[in-house]
Formats: sequence, structure tokens, C-alpha cells
Amino acid sequence: MTRPGRPDTPMAVAIRGSGMAANACAHLLKGAGLRVGQEPAHRPPVPSLLLSEAALALMRDLFARPDLFADAPRVRRRLVVWGGAPVTVPHEAALASEAMVQAALAVAEEAPMAAPDFTIHAAPPLPMGELHVFGERHAVAARVRLRDLACREEGRVEAVESGWLFLVPADGEEGWLLGVGGEIDALLAQSRLIAPVVDPIGGSSRPFLAAPRLHLPLVGDDWLACGTAAIGFDPICGDGTAQSVREAILANAVLTGIAEGGDRGALLGHYQAMLIAAMRRHLLLCAQFYADGGQGDWWRAQHEALMQGHHWCTRLLATLPEPQYALHGLRLVPRRAAA
Repeated sequence: MTRPGRPDTPMAVAIRGSGMAANACAHLLKGAGLRVGQEPAHRPPVPSLLLSEAALALMRDLFARPDLFADAPRVRRRLVVWGGAPVTVPHEAALASEAMVQAALAVAEEAPMAAPDFTIHAAPPLPMGELHVFGERHAVAARVRLRDLACREEGRVEAVESGWLFLVPADGEEGWLLGVGGEIDALLAQSRLIAPVVDPIGGSSRPFLAAPRLHLPLVGDDWLACGTAAIGFDPICGDGTAQSVREAILANAVLTGIAEGGDRGALLGHYQAMLIAAMRRHLLLCAQFYADGGQGDWWRAQHEALMQGHHWCTRLLATLPEPQYALHGLRLVPRRAAA
């Protein structure tokens, strides 16, 4: 893949970041023949990830690793209390820390480039724009000891009066408890499902943003945002790992299209529109959960913010051109050609 106007020199792409999106972009772009330089961006890793079957399938296919996390601990079911009686639902997912995922899928990093043709920002800060956040809620995480051995293979989700709790197993008799809407102790005081089966170990993490967020713009003439630097999902229903992989696949298709002489503006515009549309879908899905979780002021405020965000994304998409491309495998093709 050569740079436009310089057919003898491969397009040079700098990637800022070292998480799932950055590594997937590096893997794909190198495979497409582009020159890639990567600048790590270190941050505290997420201690525990639930990798859904969809996320695992994407990761295994993308990196040609059919056995990836085949031996990882599994969550077999979810026990849920969400505005009603407890319900047990099947749920297949693998358990891994973010550090384990990064170690398993890390791409050999090359030195950062002084003057790249294009930059992928998979970590903040971005060159311009602002972050739009849909709701006012933060989360804290705490290590816990599991009193009930059945919790080793199940996740527990519980809506309480002023927020919600999410328990996932970790190593042996321990697990991680995520609290959204308040401090862990305050949320556990309102809990009937999770409080009886855990004992906190140590303190909680620093609060971190748990509301959906979208950075705009997502693209510039010579850059795009990818991964959590671009959009972030609410943990209640967002599969952030799978979303990061999907964004990397789309970013790769956009850059290979540009390298082949495609319409830069149209390709970048398509990327931005697809990510706005993904956020719009996520906001509506989240709103359904927050409508059912509780009747208090906190729940109503979060639902209202999500619906306002959904309407805002709808209006924004209405100002953009209809999608001109369709993703076929790892490539974008004009819709008229794909029809």
C-alpha cells in the first residue's frame, strides 16, 4: 500500500496507544503492507475483563489464534436482579485481565515516527475536539472474597436504589466488584443479591467514568481516533473489547482505501458516521436498562441523559451523507459496487 502521490513508498502510519484497538490496528495495517510505528500510552489496566463469545470470535479470527483464551476461567451464567425477582440466564464468557489480553495480542512495536502520513489516536489526548458524555455516573472497583463457591462460575448483576453492582469471579476464591452510582459500601448496604456472598478486601479504586461518551470530531485530514479514545460504552451492556476490535477493522479499511488512492474525505466521513451510529445504538440499549433498573431520581436522571444523547446522535446523523461504503471482510467497497 503506497502513499498517494508517492507510489514507491508505503504509507506511514503512527499509532498512539498500546491497548486492544492500537494492537489490532498495528496488526492489520502491517498485514496490509503499510509502515507502522507505535507509541505506547501507559495507563492502569482494567483488572478483569469478561470476553464474550462475540469478542473472542473477533479476536481469534483477526489474530489467527483459534485457541486464544481457550483455557481461561469461564463464566457460565448470570444471576440478575433488575427491577424484579432474581433471574438466572446462561452466559458464556472468558475471564482475563486487560494485562493478559495485551500480553497475548501485543504486536512487536516499532519506533515512533517523526513525520507520519497519518496518525491513529488510540489514546488521549486527541488533536482537537471535545468529549461528549451521556450521563453523570462513575464507577469504582473493589477486590472481594467470595463466600459462595457457586460464584466462581457466575456473574451477578443487581440494581439497587441509587445505582447498580456487578460481581465477576477472579482467581480462586476472589472476585471483582464494580459499583456504579456510589461508593461500594453504600451500594452494598442496599444489596440483597450480592452483599450476602462477598467480603471486601482492601479499599476501592479511584472513581472512573462509566457513562457512554463520544469524542467529536473523530477524524481530521491526517488522523482518526480509535478505541476508547473515540467512544466509550457503559459497562452495563457494552462489550468494549469487541467494539475496539470492530473500530480497528474499520480504521484499517479506511486507511488502506486512502493508501490505494480512494476519496480521503469520503472514507474518513464514513468512519465518523459509523462510530456515531454505533454510539446511537448503544445509547438506546442502555436507556432500556436504566428505564427498568429503578424508580428513584438517580435512575430517572440517567435514563433522561441517555435518551437525550440518542436524540442528539439521531439529529447529528441526519446532517451527514448516506453511507457510501460497505465493509466486505477487511475492505470498504462503494455501496453501488456492493449492490
